[in-house]
Amino acid sequence: MGRGDLSDTEWARLRPHLPRNVGRGGRWKNRRTVINGILFRQRTGIPWRDLPARFGKWKTVHDRHRRWSADGTWEKVLRAVQSNADAEGRIDWSVVSVDSTVCRAHQHAAGALHRPARKPGRRARPAEHRPDEGIGRSRGGLTTKIHLASDGGCRPLAILVTPGQWGDAPQLVPVLDRIRVPRPAGGHPRTRPDHMCGDKAYSSRRNRRYLRRRQIRHTIPERRNQRGNRRRRGSRGGRPAGFDRALYARRNEVERTLNALKGFRAVATRYDKRAYVFHGTITLAAIRLWVR
Repeated sequence: MGRGDLSDTEWARLRPHLPRNVGRGGRWKNRRTVINGILFRQRTGIPWRDLPARFGKWKTVHDRHRRWSADGTWEKVLRAVQSNADAEGRIDWSVVSVDSTVCRAHQHAAGALHRPARKPGRRARPAEHRPDEGIGRSRGGLTTKIHLASDGGCRPLAILVTPGQWGDAPQLVPVLDRIRVPRPAGGHPRTRPDHMCGDKAYSSRRNRRYLRRRQIRHTIPERRNQRGNRRRRGSRGGRPAGFDRALYARRNEVERTLNALKGFRAVATRYDKRAYVFHGTITLAAIRLWVR
């Protein structure tokens, strides 16, 4: 077993949730070797063509990762390992924190462009990045932002990829809506944490209304201008938001989760041109954190 390969314990947790065959051409062989090859590229960030020969043909490894990213296989595997972890009591639902991090996009990831339609009588507009490809231009150049919801055990519950210049507050609802942990015994999946923490970037009336409607207790500090505006409105401004410093201190758990994900170099720097492939890259990194 090479450095960074799946251990026997990790493989035992992951193997039951993998697809059993490809649908054509017979059954897959050496699935563990291929997945170890994908993980090697995740950890090192090397080009696919430079994979060591012990993992087999590089194109087989690349195509497997791209295909499973496109058809949602990695998402299904993540839900399955989360379900097992919840059945074993390894998910800490007491506090779920939300945060985001920015990843630089490598020049190899900058090719997903589209050219806006040219209006009659006007000069053609330059090509630009599509919003659904998750690449934006900010002060640091081309960037992608990863929005993450993490449990108290520093493991990802939900992942969302957006362009790097997008704000955090509008993404709180989409991130929390992606939390769906199936129950092995059947029934509705668990989607609601006991408590939610976020920094002041997530402070907005829309977000607080959403959390109250779903009966999710939350600890989000108010921004200074929001607090002043509420006070100026008097009784119409409502009550001040509850703030528990002890619970807010646990927001470091999502920051530690982001650091663990960025330990994979293919996550810290985006090398994948298409957003769905990069999302699969992050999802596989999350799976690795769950099966440890």
